[in-house]
Amino acid sequence: MTDTTEVIYKAVLNDEEQYSIWPADRDNPPGWRDAGCSGTKEQCLAYIDEHWKDIRPLSVRKALGAA
Repeated sequence: MTDTTEVIYKAVLNDEEQYSIWPADRDNPPGWRDAGCSGTKEQCLAYIDEHWKDIRPLSVRKALGAA
């Protein structure tokens, strides 16, 4: 018997503006918040690919911008 239930994910974002995916039915890990997308793994990864243009952590971007 196979499980045909598809896992629904959500895109999550941390304070360093880094993205990840997380099962939608679970509480976010500490330090992460909803990023505005839920759906299949592929949908969430496509959302992240569209929105995460600079993968450097926010603190690094700020430090380099101040230099």
